[in-house]
Amino acid sequence: MTRVIDIRDFVFDPDFQCRPMIDFFLRRLGLAPEQVPAGCRRNTWLASRVKPARPALPGGYVLICPKASMRLRDMPDEIHARILRRALEVGPVVTQGIVPDGFDRNVIHLEPCARLDDLCGLVCHARWVISTDTGMVHLADAFGVRCLVFFPTHRSEWRVRDYPRTLSFELPTRLPRGIEFARGPEDYALARFSWFPNGDDLEWLDRAVDQAHRFFEGRG
Repeated sequence: MTRVIDIRDFVFDPDFQCRPMIDFFLRRLGLAPEQVPAGCRRNTWLASRVKPARPALPGGYVLICPKASMRLRDMPDEIHARILRRALEVGPVVTQGIVPDGFDRNVIHLEPCARLDDLCGLVCHARWVISTDTGMVHLADAFGVRCLVFFPTHRSEWRVRDYPRTLSFELPTRLPRGIEFARGPEDYALARFSWFPNGDDLEWLDRAVDQAHRFFEGRG
């Protein structure tokens, strides 16, 4: 009997939207996730298969990734600016987002990388990565880089359960957990609200960065 591995349109599969992503794929391969060691559920296999290009950037930089694969999970501009300000307390700052007025002398803006080697190099030489959603988080885990990540739509354990150097924050949301695509304009408003649970008071974000500093710098 021929064995069939189903990889079709997984983001629309209800099973994908309610469990850790790696468990979903392991099950589709016919493996029991609980029988796979946690270390084998990470992305460290990638590090030996690419040659990261060293970026022409100052050493010890913090990489900020405010954009996700879809607008629904992007950081609002105000959140990005607050994180830039706090990250400057740690070291040089590089962002893949637009540099706000007043930061252009202290923050380096980078255009999207054209090659995987360049993108991996950008991540693996960073002191920290701060991201929304998970694309850059998966790369950070591959290279053992410390990462602070915010999840506007997903539960943290669905994406980073097995990543020991990742600190995650699941934002309060009125959106369905695991939503992959906006259903209409109102979903963008709900996504934005998840970043501002207390209105303009962003003390929660400062506490998250402070916790990351203790978690990352205390562990070396």
